[in-house]
Amino acid sequence: MPVIGFLRSTSLAFSVHMVAAFRQGLVAAGFNEGQNVAIEYRFADNQLDRLAGLVAELIRLPVEVIVANVNAALAAKAATTTVPIVFATGSDPVVDGLVASLNRPGSNVTGVSFVSGLLGAKRLDMLRQLVPTATTIAMLVETDTIEARIERRDVELAAQALGQQLIIAPLSSEGEFDGAFTSIVGRGAKAMLVGTGPFLASNRERVVGLAARHAIPAIYAVREFVVVGGLMCYGASIAEAYRQAGIYAGRVLKGEKPADLPVVQSTKFELVINAQTARTLGLTVTPTLFATADEVIE
Repeated sequence: MPVIGFLRSTSLAFSVHMVAAFRQGLVAAGFNEGQNVAIEYRFADNQLDRLAGLVAELIRLPVEVIVANVNAALAAKAATTTVPIVFATGSDPVVDGLVASLNRPGSNVTGVSFVSGLLGAKRLDMLRQLVPTATTIAMLVETDTIEARIERRDVELAAQALGQQLIIAPLSSEGEFDGAFTSIVGRGAKAMLVGTGPFLASNRERVVGLAARHAIPAIYAVREFVVVGGLMCYGASIAEAYRQAGIYAGRVLKGEKPADLPVVQSTKFELVINAQTARTLGLTVTPTLFATADEVIE
């Protein structure tokens, strides 16, 4: 029975729905866990220095293919040029150095890109529509990914063009959240854009809880934040990306080479609004914004 290595830099708790979506993709490709394929799961719990060791474990098993998020995929690529790697990432895999090009990956790596970080400027515009009185907006940013740096640059340029005052709050560890919120509130931020990346996403309940405590309207990149009480999100579906990754892993198991499989790019983006959170914050969501929403959570 072939073995797949499923590796993420975040925690198992954050990854449950992604695992389920990945299994759906495998089933679509003709593989059922425990029947004709086995899956070995590894999670680094946001400790990036653990990834190299976890990759080594999977290679020793051995596994036929490694499925990973961006940080884990980079660690896997550094460790092997022979074991196929299928990634799911919200960043640009060419910029990250995972593939030579989207159409011709050219190595043992391919996967799915849901370009989440490239939508930062769009999210800023949507937040301004929802909270037009916010003269100062804060942005929470991860500090250790290329994706976060590109997103920060795009949002800063967009804010500058709009004449919008923007406060950047960089985060690199779980002990910095309370201080970051205290700082941005003290500096007058009346709304917040939460950046992309696995670290922030895996701490979504903490971020949403602090936003509620400080009564700050916030927009996020993925619906997982809105499900736990966040106000609004605009971005691609992570679950759909992992379903596609499951299909690609199945194709690799059937003998196709990653170098011959173009990177799948998300084409569907979703706007999700939590109506209860909007009411709690005293916000009036315009009928136009509600009408354009793909999902409204009551």
